[in-house]
Amino acid sequence: MDRVNDLDASDDAPDTPLASFAALRTDEGRALLASLHDYNPADELATATRLRRDHPAALVSAALGQARLRQRAVAKFGAEDAYRMFFTPNGVEQATRTTVATYRADRFAGMGVRSVADLCCGIGGDAIALARAGISVLAVDRDPLTVEVARANAEALGLSALIEVRCADVTAIDTSPYDAVFVDPARRGGRGRIFDPEAYSPPLSWAIEAARTAAHAALKIAPGVPHEAVPDDAEAEWISDGGDVKEAVFWFGTAAKAVRATLLPGPHTLLGTGLPDPAPGSVGRYLYEPDGAVIRSHLVAEVAERVGGRLIDETIAYITADELRPTPYATAYEITDQLPFSLKKLKALLRERGVGVLTVKKRGSAVEPEELRKKMKLAGANSATVFLTRVAGAPTVLIGHPAR
Repeated sequence: MDRVNDLDASDDAPDTPLASFAALRTDEGRALLASLHDYNPADELATATRLRRDHPAALVSAALGQARLRQRAVAKFGAEDAYRMFFTPNGVEQATRTTVATYRADRFAGMGVRSVADLCCGIGGDAIALARAGISVLAVDRDPLTVEVARANAEALGLSALIEVRCADVTAIDTSPYDAVFVDPARRGGRGRIFDPEAYSPPLSWAIEAARTAAHAALKIAPGVPHEAVPDDAEAEWISDGGDVKEAVFWFGTAAKAVRATLLPGPHTLLGTGLPDPAPGSVGRYLYEPDGAVIRSHLVAEVAERVGGRLIDETIAYITADELRPTPYATAYEITDQLPFSLKKLKALLRERGVGVLTVKKRGSAVEPEELRKKMKLAGANSATVFLTRVAGAPTVLIGHPAR
């Protein structure tokens, strides 16, 4: 079993990660970090040389590393929080971004949840959002350094009264005193991303059983999870933020076997109604590109119904329609040209239109966008969007621009 709060003597050695992190939380360490708020990593050598005149080399190295992590974390946590928080390299990579964590915390709060056992809490991103929603949290992780970072983040953001951080094996935690359980299994190992859910740490099967022990639960997983893996007693939700699909969540204690796609900011939530895919048809004036969360959740048919559209091909997730009906669940383009796939004809047409800026999208084509751009040898003041796809089974090029 992994170590818990009692650290062995080697952790007090000055060159251990725990000792380096502890040094950052001293008055000297905090002042040093504050001085690096706006430092340029390109000037790291000169900065390190200057700082080592007044501070221990190990502390300077730790502070510079933490400053780089804070800069990376701004994209997920925002500058105000990121420059007060602490991070590890894996923590920055794997943490839930604030917008997604806040949305999930609000769903929990809307269910009447007042306490959550956050299993595999990492550096505390979800615990922070839960606490800010007024929910008390037990945050558990098995890595001693990660636990210290999560504890420091709760303190730095003034949330220690609502967040208890514990170093333990999550499989040994009694979650019965809590209204809800949130599980975020580790999906990365020594060799990178893990695709087999049973190779998660802890395995998906264990996490599902842990979720079933609570009145309410959420299980965060990779967005590529197959629909066949959704438990019969769970709701599956795919979440995108700014157009990028971030995660899937199995919710327990809500509607069994329901499916939804949620788009942030918003939130905009599309619920599955079990519609069959619409029949394909000819390309109309408008083409709709569904959000990735819509595609992952298999709710393209629901969007097609909203816009009065049809598929361009039974295997392609592009919707076409003759009228423009704006929807948050898809981006609309006005199509000006349709031609059989031919690089020569496409190049000639783009030259004729004076296109110098080209956005290339593909679905159902083996051609890489960057490869296409190089071959087009673009020149001109106009812009266009090119879709490399299939229409009724035939390789096709569609040309247009975002609908106005």
